[in-house]
Amino acid sequence: MTPTLLPFMLFALVASISPGPTNLLILARGASLGLRATLAPVMAACTAAAAIVLVVGLGMGELLLRHPLARQLMTWGGVLWLTWLAWQLLRSPTGVDSRAGGRGFDALNAAALQMINPKVWLMAVAVIGVFATPSVAVWQLALLFLLIALPCMAAWALLGAGSARWLAPRRMRVFNQVLALALLVSAWAAVLL
Repeated sequence: MTPTLLPFMLFALVASISPGPTNLLILARGASLGLRATLAPVMAACTAAAAIVLVVGLGMGELLLRHPLARQLMTWGGVLWLTWLAWQLLRSPTGVDSRAGGRGFDALNAAALQMINPKVWLMAVAVIGVFATPSVAVWQLALLFLLIALPCMAAWALLGAGSARWLAPRRMRVFNQVLALALLVSAWAAVLL
């Protein structure tokens, strides 16, 4: 293992385990539908984030940095989408996934959320700028990021599934309201602060 990989692994751990919009939605899905139903969105979100690291390393990052309007459009698109998901979570007594047969935050939505999240793209730019070296290939960073992100996000799903035991319908509603508020704050803080 090259000396660069250990600091990268720590960075990937912190980036993946810290609370954020995707992790909050995974938590809510785990609480409302259980661990098994949450694994596909976990895999999709982690794979999408790793793919972003790969495409940024292959040159897409420079393109985004040269076009600030694209970044702004991604930011506002992400904020509006997260606001809509928070509204769905707020209105639902059992979670964003109880609507439309559990499709509220499915694998496609999880991957798409990563793809339009400017923080994920900026994280990928930082990863490539700091950790890509002649001895560490971009694909290695993307793969390692995936391998670290999967158990981190799965922990959020497990936390949600475990919390469902003590979340009676009334508590579930309050839980959803708190998560919806946290989701709104995390989305809007990115553009207002």
